[in-house]
Amino acid sequence: MKKADVHGIPLICIVDDDGSVREATTALIRSLGYRAAAFESAEDFLSSDLPSDTSCLILDVQMPGMSGIELQRRLVAQGRAIPTVFVTAFPEERVQEFALNAGAIGFLSKPFYSESLIKCLDKALNGLNFNQSQDISDDQLAMPALMQT
Repeated sequence: MKKADVHGIPLICIVDDDGSVREATTALIRSLGYRAAAFESAEDFLSSDLPSDTSCLILDVQMPGMSGIELQRRLVAQGRAIPTVFVTAFPEERVQEFALNAGAIGFLSKPFYSESLIKCLDKALNGLNFNQSQDISDDQLAMPALMQT
């Protein structure tokens, strides 16, 4: 289900404790013509008035306090199944499998390619169907990474 403001522009919320990731991702989202809001923690996102207006979430897996995985669980338990893209600097196959099985649109390793995130957003916002293992794998894209470490 797509959510948008009265002007029809989807809101993408970024929740990541890394300021440089928040800034770069926010800039990318806005360059694509979407509204963006960034939060340093899951708790900050939940205490805002934006969860009910959010069209897609970009969540860091590991953050101080509540993790991205726990935030997704909490939202689903509240009946707010927001399309979610997870990003992580510490990719673990077990966590990736759990997140995707729980309904995540994508699971990207930092630094990730802009095109990988764009494909995830297209799927979340437009319902595009593609093979996740092929189309949102950073390893297969020859584009500059959004974030460099």
